[in-house]
Amino acid sequence: MEKTIGEIVAADYRAAQVFKDHKIDFCCKGNRSIAEASRDKKIDVNRLIAELEAAMQVRQADTSDYKTWPLDLLADYIEKKHHRYVEEKMPILKQYLQRLCQVHGAHHPELFEINDEFKLSCGELAAHMKKEEFILFPHIRKMTKVKTSKTKMDVPHFGSIQNPVQVMMSEHTTEGDRFAKISQLSNNYTPPADGCNTYRVAFALLNEFEQDLHLHIHLENNILFPKSILLEEELTSLV
Repeated sequence: MEKTIGEIVAADYRAAQVFKDHKIDFCCKGNRSIAEASRDKKIDVNRLIAELEAAMQVRQADTSDYKTWPLDLLADYIEKKHHRYVEEKMPILKQYLQRLCQVHGAHHPELFEINDEFKLSCGELAAHMKKEEFILFPHIRKMTKVKTSKTKMDVPHFGSIQNPVQVMMSEHTTEGDRFAKISQLSNNYTPPADGCNTYRVAFALLNEFEQDLHLHIHLENNILFPKSILLEEELTSLV
């Protein structure tokens, strides 16, 4: 397979679970080949390819083929599903983690670092999503409308769409690395033997938050952004 791992998941999201099982980042670091990803994780490349081929033959309930969606629809979906999820879960997780620090921090000092990292992520993600909602996504919707109406596309204040896209992808990498650290600090979201129900709920929700973020970033990095760049190139060639 010559495609990058991000392209493989974009073509068939069933491949995502195989990469998740091996802790291979297909969203923020989706520009690597299977060989590179296998080498980084010390996995036999032929074994990984066999697992991918097997996974892609299995039927799944969610058959959403995001890469065929119009770009404005995909932007709307990301904003309404994933941005809204982040906004709803951040304050809940903040409360849980603060409580864990107060009750269990003396015996589990890693909780303070997890809490600090998550609070940093909340601030960065909030600003990141606003830049998408007020700058990048409106421009993507405008480009989609221009293509449909066959009207002239005005040059945005940021120049090429590649400029904000590069910024967004860099910020995605930062958050991907941050959650990899949180996962490591939490022993892959495994509560300790003395963990209470709040401990278990908080870690389960953190794990869910990371999984949602992975899909969120994948949809942008591997589908929305590349297709938006191609659309800009198409519209520019018509001027």
